[in-house]
Amino acid sequence: MSSAPEALPGGTYFDHAATTPIKPTAMRVLTEVMPALSNPSSLHGSGRRARLAVDSAREQLARAAGAHPSEVIFTSGGTEADNLAVKGLYWQRRAQDPARRRILLPGIEHHAVLETAEWLETHEGAALGIVAVDAQGIVDLPALEATLAESADSVALVTVMWANNETGAIQPIPQIGELCARFGVPLHTDAVQVFGSLPPGTAPMSFRDSGAATLAISGHKIGAPVGIGALLVRRDVVLTPVLHGGGQERDIRSGTLDVAGICSFAAVAQELVASQEQESQRLAGLRDELLDAVVGLEGVTLRGPDPRTHPELRLPNNLHITVDDAEGDSLLFMLDMAGFDTATGSACTAGVPRPSHVLLAMGLSEEQSRGAQRFTLGWTTTERDVAALAAALPAVIAQARTAGMAAARR
Repeated sequence: MSSAPEALPGGTYFDHAATTPIKPTAMRVLTEVMPALSNPSSLHGSGRRARLAVDSAREQLARAAGAHPSEVIFTSGGTEADNLAVKGLYWQRRAQDPARRRILLPGIEHHAVLETAEWLETHEGAALGIVAVDAQGIVDLPALEATLAESADSVALVTVMWANNETGAIQPIPQIGELCARFGVPLHTDAVQVFGSLPPGTAPMSFRDSGAATLAISGHKIGAPVGIGALLVRRDVVLTPVLHGGGQERDIRSGTLDVAGICSFAAVAQELVASQEQESQRLAGLRDELLDAVVGLEGVTLRGPDPRTHPELRLPNNLHITVDDAEGDSLLFMLDMAGFDTATGSACTAGVPRPSHVLLAMGLSEEQSRGAQRFTLGWTTTERDVAALAAALPAVIAQARTAGMAAARR
């Protein structure tokens, strides 16, 4: 089993769901490709060589993601991919039939999807239908099926993230894909968190087997640079473009391609998928050690599926807890002062003092949701990191509770 490198300078990093440090493979490819950078749309020799590099990377990424190369549309990251999918599917379906205005989605979606849907509701006449999830954050399939059976003709699309970025809950995307196909409704899935990071014993993510019409992935979540991602688009699916220009990516996404970013993304993706089983076992073991350290503490509750009983339902690198009588921000800042980088939830809402919409959708009260803390492990995480965090947590939790009670007395 491979061992992780030493932790990076600064805090001991437990926020890999937000971004993970760039991997040596990505750095090597960037160093090799960037000096020869050229526009792959140019017709001269340098441009043709850049095009060949992009085509090779497209094939490499497609193999890693279980897709055909023609289905890979390069984007600037997961947010752009989600926007392109949700807006593109909505506009295309509505143009075919003006009655198709409903977007079905669970309340646990990432803000890149949730706020895109809300924008379409405000500006483009969409009607949002919230799909229920259970207390573990898993989509209620019978409820989704009932909604589609009742009103599929009015549904533009369904969008369900494959794995939640806060709680690590994994959705049954192939079953959801089958359900949507039965009713003739396209499915988009944000697979940013799940790409290369499924539980031990699970086959790598496959776009081909997902049943999705579109699927979003992102480079910086797997150790590639920030600023590169992809939307996988089934070959029979038509999207209305969001960006217009040269039509570089199947006339779906315009813009000069980032050759170095694309090549490094593809190289890391191939490496990650090849080592998924081994690394998932390592991370799940470390996650479980951390879980053992906190599960017995008074007032600390695991949120999301319990990996001790249902490991297949949770990302191997994710631990999410709530702490009674403590504020998530207090926990975060005290852990930060103790040398640990953690999160209260999505990095997209960091610094915004409001309860997690994910926990609220799971049925928690605002008071319960405010004590959230997320620990996500990655390729730099070591046994020593986990042992140090486990040792520090009891005192930090006690301090955070004291601070919360003091604030309540004011």
